[in-house]
Amino acid sequence: MELRALRYFVTVAEELHFGRAAERLNIVQPAVSHQIARLERDLGTRLFDRSPRHVRLTPAGVRVLEAAQETLAAAARVRVVAGEPAAHLRIGVAPGLTARLERAAELLLDGARPAQASLVDLPVPARLAAVRGGELDLALVRGPVEADGVRVVRAWSESLLAVVSDEHPAADLPLVRLADLDRAALRLPAREEDPALHDAVTSALHRAGRGSMGRSGGSVLTVLIEIGGGHGAWTLLTAEQLTGFAARRVRALPLDPPLSIDGHIVASLRTPEVCVSSFVRAFTDLP
Repeated sequence: MELRALRYFVTVAEELHFGRAAERLNIVQPAVSHQIARLERDLGTRLFDRSPRHVRLTPAGVRVLEAAQETLAAAARVRVVAGEPAAHLRIGVAPGLTARLERAAELLLDGARPAQASLVDLPVPARLAAVRGGELDLALVRGPVEADGVRVVRAWSESLLAVVSDEHPAADLPLVRLADLDRAALRLPAREEDPALHDAVTSALHRAGRGSMGRSGGSVLTVLIEIGGGHGAWTLLTAEQLTGFAARRVRALPLDPPLSIDGHIVASLRTPEVCVSSFVRAFTDLP
């Protein structure tokens, strides 16, 4: 019995569809069917009831699924303990985490050989669903995360900055108070862009006694273009979100008192504890 066959079996059990499982595994469907048939022969029992209309786990398949998941998790733990990096780490990213990702890549080294990683930019709901479904190994999310079927661990904190035009009256101040900014001129990126971050910023404003009376809409770039136009608009962003936008005629000012939002690692419930700990160490607060 091979670990590969167990991985194929778990993927089919999660999808209950051989075609979708093959797509996730990036192989052809007959190869999946062959491995499942071989596994059934090795175990001497049927794992799936198949028909043209559905694929279902048999009672034996349900029992084998739990054991297979435990076996694969144990194998992953052995590789990590032995110092072997993940063969291919799939990370769902939040925009503007360049410095944190670069640092994580340096920490996820095995001698002189970095772990291979694919960065996948998805909206937060799709990011969480991909972790739950096994398409991603972990996801990075700013702000609160409320989701079933995944593990959420706080890993870092980012300070919020008031972003104004370089022509704004507050542009040359070393610090700015929210009370000194026009609430009606507040601009936030659309909630659909990043619901967790949007809600975290809104919550921070309410904690500071500054409910958001402005308006939301568009991307971070759209908001920065409006602010750079010099019409008094302002927003709240993190320094890492602003990476690449420094030349757009805006200033980022520290807040007094400071406000911050937390960043989280989201992993599958089946991810071994040692792996989750290594992810958190890699993405934790920058020194």
